[in-house]
Amino acid sequence: MSDHAVRTLRAVAAVPLREDLCRLIEQLEPRVHMVREPELLPPMRGAADWSGDPAFRRTPAQQRRFDDLVDSADALFGIPDVDPAALARTVAANPRLRWVMTTAAGGGAQVREAALAPEALRRIVFSTTAGVHGGALAEFAVFGVLAGAKDLPRLRADQDSHTWPLRWQMRQIDEMTVLIVGLGGIGSACARRFAALGATVWGTTRSGESVEGVDRLVPLEELASAISQVDAVVVTLPGTTQTHHLIDAALLSAARPGLILASVGRGSVIDEAALLEALEDGTVSFAALDVFEAEPLAQDSPLWSHPRVLVSPHTAALDSREEERIARRFAADATRLLDGAALHAVVDTVEFY
Repeated sequence: MSDHAVRTLRAVAAVPLREDLCRLIEQLEPRVHMVREPELLPPMRGAADWSGDPAFRRTPAQQRRFDDLVDSADALFGIPDVDPAALARTVAANPRLRWVMTTAAGGGAQVREAALAPEALRRIVFSTTAGVHGGALAEFAVFGVLAGAKDLPRLRADQDSHTWPLRWQMRQIDEMTVLIVGLGGIGSACARRFAALGATVWGTTRSGESVEGVDRLVPLEELASAISQVDAVVVTLPGTTQTHHLIDAALLSAARPGLILASVGRGSVIDEAALLEALEDGTVSFAALDVFEAEPLAQDSPLWSHPRVLVSPHTAALDSREEERIARRFAADATRLLDGAALHAVVDTVEFY
């Protein structure tokens, strides 16, 4: 990364960013000048709404100003308008651009969609916010596995019908083995929380490096064997060509009946048709899904009404501090860039994650 080191950094907010967070970045790293023109950016409709109000339109003069602004940057906070085509335009127009931090943990997919030339991929460092959302997503994963272990659908149905049944046994987390598919920032946060609850934790690995809270590391090629021995699976993987439909019919058929599934990575990792079949035959007893193959989830998707599926609209990562954490990540990585050190969560420009 030393070839990317510079003395100061002209950083342009290419997506909506509050003034107090712009100032925070400059306080944390005084060598950064945050350039921001809020009137050129769409207003946020809620926390961390980086795309902003879709009704927002720039005048032709405002669009020229915005393009000139991002084309003057050494670094971009966010992909312009969260639009891969806009990223491609400014990369071509701005030879001084050295770094782009996407505001999404899965921003590598947006970089891939920009179809940038190899030269641009070598010249510019692309990083994501991977890891920033780990705690919130890990909480959802724990919630999802608990909901399955305690049979939330049965409790809800009995409550709705005012039924007081005979007592029945719930499953206990501290008697379960939980397999985390993907031990990156999110997966590691999941491992710590499940271990704290007393679960036996397994996790897939490429590197073979130990992870806190993980009792057994599982090579990806042994995933089918591992899934046949566990009680719950938490999927945290990014969406790449290599992970597309990794959780498919063949893999699910290896599971023991009653598997609980939580998904907090990218929806493309799970074959939803295969999941529905597994839910119908009892292989999967409960699925808590925050991400889907296509978003928003189609109105006619059977997942909406399936009694043993919990649908979360890709919102588990959102919390009141997300914007500040991302601003702090930007400041920390600006320091690394300025000092010639490696950034957090650099996009792999082969697999784009």
